Amino acid sequence: MVRREKNNYVIQSVSHALDVLEQFAGEHDELGVTELSKRLKLHKNNVFRLLATLEARGYIEQNKATENYRLGVRCLRLGQRFVSQLGILRQARPVMKQIAQASRETAFIALLRNGSIVPLDAVEPEQAVRLVSRIGDPLPPHCTAVGKLLLAFADDELRNSLPDSLQKFTDKTITDRQVLSQQLSKIAENSYALELGEYIEDVRSIAIAVRDYTGAVVGSVAIAGPAYRLSHERIEKEIIPLMINAGRDLSSRLGFDAA
Repeated sequence: MVRREKNNYVIQSVSHALDVLEQFAGEHDELGVTELSKRLKLHKNNVFRLLATLEARGYIEQNKATENYRLGVRCLRLGQRFVSQLGILRQARPVMKQIAQASRETAFIALLRNGSIVPLDAVEPEQAVRLVSRIGDPLPPHCTAVGKLLLAFADDELRNSLPDSLQKFTDKTITDRQVLSQQLSKIAENSYALELGEYIEDVRSIAIAVRDYTGAVVGSVAIAGPAYRLSHERIEKEIIPLMINAGRDLSSRLGFDAA
């Protein structure tokens, strides 16, 4: 039997409904039928029917004062359900607070989702100058600490999906796949990764592997801060030991037995 590509099973009306919902992920809290019609290049009647369907199911609601539409409470419930399923986030929160306090740098956790490295939670320190983590925005895998770490433990399919020419963000970005492969092998041995101005100039980051009860790497916890505070000496003597302990702590909370 010939297997068909999943794209062949896409239902256009469902795809359009999701397109409508995704329009509210931007800077506008409310949108009208006319604006949505222009954005989606759909007839107003089609947009109205899609909104009516989504409103009936609670995913969209109308502001009676403006007659514009906004996301409904059902979207919030789904989002909360998604977060609740990620037990790693609940367990990671106290660990991130601990390392953010100890290092006085931003701590965050990133997971691999649909081939992307996505930060899902962060704890910021009480510093006048600190790195602000953009939760939910995918990070490049080849030049960030969390990206390289998760790439080091990912399957061959993800590694092979990297383009032949890796994007250069700074003068320190690794753009040679062979050089990156050598670094990933070392990361896999150490279970931690460093990023020294490869993604953002003058920003450094240290990421550690997080394992679950099966021993699989399920995420990465990292801290990031300005290079002038994260010197090579401080990273080696203070930050790496701190992160190794944090990785063990969180992995233990997820049922991993290092013994």
